Amino acid sequence: MEKLGTPSNTLEILRKYGFHFQKKYGQNFLVDPDKLEAIVDAADVGEEDCVLEIGPGIGTLTQYLAERAGSVIAVEIDKALIPILGDTLADHPNVTVINEDILKVDIARLSREKNEGRPFKVVANLPYYITTPIIMKLFESHAPIDLITIMVQTEVAERMQEGPGSKEYGALSLAVQYYSKPEIVAHVPAECFIPAPKVGSSVIRLTRYETPPVKVRDEAFLFRLIRASFNQRRKTLTNGLGNAEGLDVTKAEAAEALRELGISENVRGEALSLEQFARLADVLLEKKKPVGTKALE
Repeated sequence: MEKLGTPSNTLEILRKYGFHFQKKYGQNFLVDPDKLEAIVDAADVGEEDCVLEIGPGIGTLTQYLAERAGSVIAVEIDKALIPILGDTLADHPNVTVINEDILKVDIARLSREKNEGRPFKVVANLPYYITTPIIMKLFESHAPIDLITIMVQTEVAERMQEGPGSKEYGALSLAVQYYSKPEIVAHVPAECFIPAPKVGSSVIRLTRYETPPVKVRDEAFLFRLIRASFNQRRKTLTNGLGNAEGLDVTKAEAAEALRELGISENVRGEALSLEQFARLADVLLEKKKPVGTKALE
């Protein structure tokens, strides 16, 4: 089987199987060999690695990964693609294809069953519509993953790197930077895909921290606090937290906690750093003592 990373080879496979793109799955297949090589290079894949690929599509990137990795576990949600993958990956016995929704997969269990509990390297061309849920699933599952190299919408990749004060800075920025060091390593124009999306894409590498860069008493409460802070971006942090359902923080408590930290009670969430959010979470929990600190998703 010839490599699929060209328009002609991709179109040939699509015609052979009469494949029709499904908008609900956000399918855009990469057809640029240089970009495919760049993704595998950025993921630092070697023969000792087990790669977890999310959304292999027709197996384009999978072929490149299989040539370098010890093994590849490819999780594909679209049943129509399974017979195609059986064809395009026939020359790569080190690939296992799983027809599942990655959001429902127990990644820690998969690591135990397929990789002796060792960390995966995650590589994926993520559908735009479900990028954030997948990223948060990878992080919040606490499954053994040491490097995540993903292609996403450029705007989303840039948001992951943003710091306080930017209008793009938000809950995703903070979550990514709590769990990992983000670095954009390549940009991929829309014309590199079939079909071409309406926006450009970027490859971002998320190197997992062994220990988060900030200490916090209750990680789950920290992220509930962060989400509440950006749910109503135009409001002051005091009002946003006081109005948040399920957070159990009053406006007066929020204002008092901010004063204790030497922060104006008129500040908005986008002005606070990750470290400041962690300190704010700890101060608010101290006021509540042990009540309401159980992790909630």
